[in-house]
Amino acid sequence: MKRISLAAACFIFAAILAVSASAQGGGQPAAAGTGKIGLVNIGAFAADKGGITKFKTALSTLDAEFKPVNEKLKTMATRYQTLGTEIENIRKNTNPQVPMKPETVQAKVDEFQTLERDIKREQEDAKAKYDRRYQVIIGPVFNDILKAMNEYAKQKGYAVILDGAKLEEASILLGFDEKYDITNDFIAYYNQRPAGAATAAVPK
Repeated sequence: MKRISLAAACFIFAAILAVSASAQGGGQPAAAGTGKIGLVNIGAFAADKGGITKFKTALSTLDAEFKPVNEKLKTMATRYQTLGTEIENIRKNTNPQVPMKPETVQAKVDEFQTLERDIKREQEDAKAKYDRRYQVIIGPVFNDILKAMNEYAKQKGYAVILDGAKLEEASILLGFDEKYDITNDFIAYYNQRPAGAATAAVPK
């Protein structure tokens, strides 16, 4: 990320800070000593090294659940690519000594088109199921992370904590001083909390 003064970011977040203070204090001014802005990179929560253990465990549970579906789609995709190559080679074949029966060619084309429809349907179904299961498995863990982040903000004196990476992607955050990046500190804080606040084992 570019390194510039935090003044521009403070200007952008002024309205958010006002809303936050109003929501948490019933419209009363924030307590003295608060007002710091913290930035986190939520994408780092799933990092192999240094991520949030509970979050990574939940993701692994979800990935394992959908592994058979992914393997099926990979197999279908491989067959689809193979058929596409075979059909292309047949169409390029101009050697009259190696003729191909029209019914054989048509059978491959029919299989190719049918497989294309099947893959699309399987992908749509898998995505819908994945989205539902993501909310069930990951949702409680992420909600617990947000709860912990609120606790962390109060303990550390932050008026608001924002996802800096998302703001940067949206071209809202153009740069910041790295000392305001609290990602690693929050991850360490969360990983040290007692287990049991959120569960990933939920019936389908």
